[in-house]
Amino acid sequence: MNGWQPFSLMGLPVSPWRNGGGETREIISVPAGSANFDWRASIATIAQDGPFSVFPGIDRSITLLSGEGVHLLASPDIRHSLSRVGEPYSFRGEESVSARLHGGVTTDFNIMTRRTACRAKVISARQTLAVLPEHGGVIYVLSGDWQLPDGAQIGQGDGFYWTATLEINPVIVSTEHPDGLLLWASVITD
Repeated sequence: MNGWQPFSLMGLPVSPWRNGGGETREIISVPAGSANFDWRASIATIAQDGPFSVFPGIDRSITLLSGEGVHLLASPDIRHSLSRVGEPYSFRGEESVSARLHGGVTTDFNIMTRRTACRAKVISARQTLAVLPEHGGVIYVLSGDWQLPDGAQIGQGDGFYWTATLEINPVIVSTEHPDGLLLWASVITD
């Protein structure tokens, strides 16, 4: 579709974490190549307990994709169990958050936005989703084959991102798969 850039999880570049606790596959960073991004979307693998990186001025949203989950801890405000696939959780990047795995390795969808530039809204859908595309965003399929407005289909581990307002209003994506699950992350410029 016009303005949409496709990606596949297995085709994303892998960056190991400095603390050795996992790795990140970056989907998109805007502006591209800048350490001072306005927004960034990625898929991370958490392989062991440990601290998250601190990002002052950034709002974060994390959504469990696979695994038994992770307990997020930051004194005194954050004590959250991320244990349901497809359920986003948001927190401020200034928080010194530590992760404690519930079991084995997890994978998680992450979107970070610079508070002074934009904000993100992450929702999940199981059958049909109709949304007004904002100024940028990402869709990512966790399960099922999903049909896009132009008739194309995408499946598990595939997605699209865009960095400008789309011409299609609203965008409708749907599946007939009984266990279909898709994430939609909209980036809204204030």
